[in-house]
Formats: sequence, structure tokens, C-alpha cells
Amino acid sequence: MFLVGLTGGIASGKSTVSSQLKELGCPVIDADVVARKVVEPQSPAYRLIVRHFGREILLDNGEIDRRKLGQIIFSSPEKRKLLNSITHPEIHKEMFKQILLYFVKGYRYVILDVPLLFETRRLTRFLTHTVVVYCDPATQLSRLMQRDGLSQEEAEQRIGAQMPLKEKRGLANHVIENSGSREDTHRQVLRLHTKLEDSMEFLVVRAIAVAAFAGLSASVDFGPYVGTYFDLLNLTS
Repeated sequence: MFLVGLTGGIASGKSTVSSQLKELGCPVIDADVVARKVVEPQSPAYRLIVRHFGREILLDNGEIDRRKLGQIIFSSPEKRKLLNSITHPEIHKEMFKQILLYFVKGYRYVILDVPLLFETRRLTRFLTHTVVVYCDPATQLSRLMQRDGLSQEEAEQRIGAQMPLKEKRGLANHVIENSGSREDTHRQVLRLHTKLEDSMEFLVVRAIAVAAFAGLSASVDFGPYVGTYFDLLNLTS
């Protein structure tokens, strides 16, 4: 099994592409969904967030008010970095558990839907492919203002807090251009899906894993691969 990183920018249409891939039967681990899970009330990350940001970020039911917390971190790079240092280790632990589950089930590959894939770079060395969902700056700004009911200044502040889409585009192996129609985006997703399905890269990883678990590592040099495996384990600790 190999890993595919899917990323984009705020309001670039990453969620649309992720949904289309799911509809095609691709296993997708959504970091945003995982992020909500790891900050549920009384979880370790939840307690640390409340300790550092105060109880004023909580809703009446005790859950974190994501909108209020978002306003804080998007206006302060230091606080955004603090929040990421709290949540990212817990997110990576949960994602790793889900990756192992898909591996055991025999999937060829798993798509990791990660908004800050290139900002943090902690996962990129484990990915065989990286995909960026791109749209032009004017479209991104317009979509964000309409979607979240933000002023132009608020929307520009949130876009400015992330790595520019143009820069992400240059780092990716594949680009889904999402400035046009939904139909055009879907055609690009279908082409990507076909490429991933036809890839035989998963056979190398699975053969190494089967051989290692069968006790053949003494006669075969698995050093680079085992090292990567333990790097991934360390990433989640």
C-alpha cells in the first residue's frame, strides 16, 4: 500500500475533490475530521487547548468553538503555532491507526486529505504522490467570502495565513485545476483515479511488509524501508 497526499488552500475546492474520490471508492483519511475527533471534550489535546487559550473559547456544551478559536489563531502566528504543536501529534497518531487498518484490509493505497501538508512537511516523506487542488486567487477569495460570510479583509487574512496556492502547486506531483466547472474538475479527478488504480507501486510495499513479517529480513536488506517505518512510528509518539 502506498500513500497519496491531497491538499489545497482554504476554499480552493479540496473537499469537493476528496468527496469525488470517495464516491469512486478511494479510501480517504480526512485530517479535518480527525482533528475534530482529537479535540473532543476531555481528550488530552482538548485539555491543553483550554489550558492555553482559556475557557472563553468553549461553547455552552463544553465543546470548542472552532470559529472563535479560528479568529484567535488566524490573527496570531504564535498562537497558531502553539495550537498546531498541540493538535498535530494527536492527529498523526489517529491517522496512523487508520492507515494500518486500511493496510490490513488490503487496499492498494490511501489518500491523506491534509490541509497543511506542505506547511508542516511532517508527512511528505512518506507519500508516493502529492496532489494539490488549485484555483486562481480571485476565485479563492470570492468563494471564501461567500462560503463563510466573511468580509474581504477577513477572507484575505485567512488566505494570507496559509502557504500560497501557487507555491503549493510547484511542490505537488499532480494538480487538480478547480477554477472552472464542477464537471471539468470531475474529469481531472477521474484521470487521477485511473492513474492511481493502474499503479503497481503498492506491490513493492506489500512484498516488503509480507517478507518482513514472515521473518525473511535476515536475508534481505530492508534497511531503508524499515527505517522509514520506524520514522513513521516516531512521528506519532
